Amino acid sequence: MDERRLAVIPGDGIGEEVVREGLKILDTAAAIHGGFRFRYDHYPWSCRYYLEHGRMMPEDGLTILRDYEGIVLGAVGFPPVPDHVSLWGLLLPIRRTFDQYVNLRPVKLLRGITSPLRGKEPGDFDFVVIRENTEGEYSNMGGSLRTGTPQEIVVQNTIFTRYGVERIIRYAFELARARGKRSVVGATKSNGINYTMPFWDTVFREVARDYPEMTTHLYHVDALAAYFVTRPESFEVVVASNLFGDILTDLGGAIAGGIGLAPAANINPERRYPSMFEPVHGSAPDIAGRGIANPIGMIWTISLLLDHFGYGDLAAKVVEAVEDVTVAGIKTPDLGGRARTSEVGDAVAERLKALAEA
Repeated sequence: MDERRLAVIPGDGIGEEVVREGLKILDTAAAIHGGFRFRYDHYPWSCRYYLEHGRMMPEDGLTILRDYEGIVLGAVGFPPVPDHVSLWGLLLPIRRTFDQYVNLRPVKLLRGITSPLRGKEPGDFDFVVIRENTEGEYSNMGGSLRTGTPQEIVVQNTIFTRYGVERIIRYAFELARARGKRSVVGATKSNGINYTMPFWDTVFREVARDYPEMTTHLYHVDALAAYFVTRPESFEVVVASNLFGDILTDLGGAIAGGIGLAPAANINPERRYPSMFEPVHGSAPDIAGRGIANPIGMIWTISLLLDHFGYGDLAAKVVEAVEDVTVAGIKTPDLGGRARTSEVGDAVAERLKALAEA
């Protein structure tokens, strides 16, 4: 039997609550398959850890994580630790050290979920956003001068490399081709950002020439955000820079029914390093510890993990099980239901077993 070693970092807020349900689904999937199992090592790295130790993870944390096949992360960020401390102390070093340059975020209106968009029904839109994940607007370069004075100056540098831009755009086209899609959209802002975005556009057009079967468009990100709302059904694969992809995918989660539903995978496609799987929703301090957090974002993220490890059929069944459960009305309060976090996880696990036996 194959054994997959996963590092589990529940993190902050609702992280521990949703991770528990995600692992429940992973174990159910492994039992159904019968040919593999997961071994988990849990690490308490979080804002609480920071308050005790002065850092988000131990000095050798990245060395510890390097030998795992995958990482499951619940959430990062919790008061009173500032967000830039928690993110730059844990999440972003993992993404960059392990070259997880693909951030993959599906946007799909599930059965049993009501979109805030009028007239949209399940199946009306189903696309994926590919976000560049290691450079761009979130590059750790810049500085400040005359801090705390009226003459204070702050500079944040944005770094785009041909290597980084080309590989993320090519990944998007290859994904579209592999999934039988016919279009790829690039997010830009070359009318206002006069160096990096024209460069992005140039590379996008160069890569697109290698995929003549694809219809391609470059949309300014502000217009693209509007199109996500007015015609989301027109998209199949969208590729965007680090900042643009981050913002667009939160909007994608919103139009699909809520940020608590949104999954994400941070992928190193070459598999030289572990990939990391985390839902989009964050730590939700306002509901942490109440047992009402929506676990669907994490469960859907687990589906992405299964697909990454080559268990595509099981991954699809996990999403189908989620949809069957939401159709049955088993939902957390953010979706208008009364179910608790564990009740949704239990229901998805039971439905997954039933689908496997059918």
